[in-house]
Amino acid sequence: MSAALAYDSFDDYVAFCDGIRTLAKIDLSQYKRGQMERRLRTFAERRGIKSLSEYLAVLKQDADELEQFLDRLTINVSQLWRNPEQWAAIGRTVVPELASAGRIRIWSAGCSYGAECYTIAAVCLEQAPNVRLEVKGTDIDPRMLERARIGHFTTEDARSVPAASLARWFDKTDLGWQAKPELRKLMSFDRGDLLSMRFTPSAYDLVLCRNTVIYFNEPVRDLLHERLVTTLRPGGFLVVGSTERVGVAGSLGLTLAQPFTYRKA
Repeated sequence: MSAALAYDSFDDYVAFCDGIRTLAKIDLSQYKRGQMERRLRTFAERRGIKSLSEYLAVLKQDADELEQFLDRLTINVSQLWRNPEQWAAIGRTVVPELASAGRIRIWSAGCSYGAECYTIAAVCLEQAPNVRLEVKGTDIDPRMLERARIGHFTTEDARSVPAASLARWFDKTDLGWQAKPELRKLMSFDRGDLLSMRFTPSAYDLVLCRNTVIYFNEPVRDLLHERLVTTLRPGGFLVVGSTERVGVAGSLGLTLAQPFTYRKA
């Protein structure tokens, strides 16, 4: 093979993904290539770096640069009561059904800094004050998990919260809103990569995986939905984002209970 042919066949994106998998334990090859590659090359170009090979070398040598890269890479767009109409529907229909058993076990898969966890806890307690509630959040980014454990949110994070709920579950601070202890005590947060972590069968009554799988390629998305369903007990619910759907719902034993909410048979 000539040197020119060898150079032309080198895929610096694949090599970059391999390097990041070793360096940061994140498998970028599972994400949609076109979308992810554009982001990565943009990150590099903003640093005045022309190739992904050179960018990878910088990340290997500079811990601060790697930290900044991971911060840019991780998708952490969230807020309390994001898509409030969806939360209202869950409160009216899903929560009363689950609360009839006296306990609701919830998993927020890809919880970011915890806004979804605190939201669902408040929604459940407003509809079923005496229910025993457990809320677990997992995310790939340990820095976001530290924020989640603190339970502090900015004024912007709280812009969609109903006024009565905001007053009931949060205390005003100089910088925003602090979740009250009665919410925080219901939470647990752990690091977990949805593409590689162990899933516990029938562990939850409600699984929330909203606005996360849109970044994965289709085979990975379908496999993840399949694995998420295994963590639900019969009669449990899977909630996805307002721009998402479960493409293989029927084959997984799911029926659409309401928009973006599926019930397991």
